[in-house]
Amino acid sequence: MTRSAIFDLDGTLAHTAPDLVGAANDLMAEQGLPPIAVSIAEKTAGFGAKALIRAAFDNANEAYDEARVDALFQPFLERYAVRIADESHLYEGVIVVLDTLAADGWLLGICTNKPEGLALELMKALGVLDRFGVLLGADSLPVRKPDPEHLFQTISRIGGDASRAVMIGDTDTDIKTARAAEIPCILTSFGYSHIPVARLKPDAIVDHFSQIPAALEVCLPK
Repeated sequence: MTRSAIFDLDGTLAHTAPDLVGAANDLMAEQGLPPIAVSIAEKTAGFGAKALIRAAFDNANEAYDEARVDALFQPFLERYAVRIADESHLYEGVIVVLDTLAADGWLLGICTNKPEGLALELMKALGVLDRFGVLLGADSLPVRKPDPEHLFQTISRIGGDASRAVMIGDTDTDIKTARAAEIPCILTSFGYSHIPVARLKPDAIVDHFSQIPAALEVCLPK
């Protein structure tokens, strides 16, 4: 049976924090608030845009409620869309690894909590969208990670089977999704986890993207 490798996006395939911070800082400047550092985005990107907005308010010691966060959500997305790949880039080794996996018969998909439209535009801008059979984002289905249905649908739509699939991500959201789906999980140590990934006890940890093929073979041998 053909094997499937399902990737998260932010912090797994691409370093996107600089553009996320840029959009947040544009928005914060309009609110009369100070900018935030890229390191803040790196620890909140896995939780979505609203988490980044909250972090920006916390950074400024600014009082806020969820109504204010909600009001800034769409303006943030609009600013982010304009700069979707100004500074974002694939991690070193991504293209070589994707080509290697495809040549070895792996089915490739993306399961991300980034809005689908933004994720598609980013992957197009980075030149790798055509290497994946499907991309499902936060709004592609009625549910999203860590609900396992998000992952199951990604696997199914590339013609795969959950019994022969591996999730590759960078945060506790990804491992919670994989565990709920009862499939192996590989985490990157270079991504956006707010805690050391070793504490999450994935099936494998990679320190460089080039290590993913070997980790996949350990998690799911031919």
